[in-house]
Amino acid sequence: MSTKEIHALLEKVGHGHLGCASEGHPYVVPMHYYFDNPDIYIFTTVGMKTKYMDANPEVCLQVEDVQNLQHWRSVIVMGRAEHITDKQEFDRVMQFVKAENPTLSPAINRTWIDAWGRPEVMALYRIHPSEMSGRMTDGVSSQ
Repeated sequence: MSTKEIHALLEKVGHGHLGCASEGHPYVVPMHYYFDNPDIYIFTTVGMKTKYMDANPEVCLQVEDVQNLQHWRSVIVMGRAEHITDKQEFDRVMQFVKAENPTLSPAINRTWIDAWGRPEVMALYRIHPSEMSGRMTDGVSSQ
């Protein structure tokens, strides 16, 4: 796929599978993302994925658009995850995220107090892509 086609797919889909690893243990989780060329943002709750990204910021995001077995597109983004902690930058990125997803679902739907009284904590990450590649069947074009 061309860079233009890869970007078009990233803009269209908005969800994929985030892969990360820590101490030799892989972890893959479905994830909503926000593409703001060239960066990808992830708004989530603190948990296993944030623990892994903080320990090892090298991540992979896989995004797909499958119509059927003969018509599909798939993109892989390799990059480095940066935990956004600066308040000004956090607020700037959250304006973009909220414009794309005003309800902040599903992350905001996961905010609750667990059985031990611990609140869920929000986190925001920027993925700086280092490599993007895409494949598709001959019958599909994003144009």
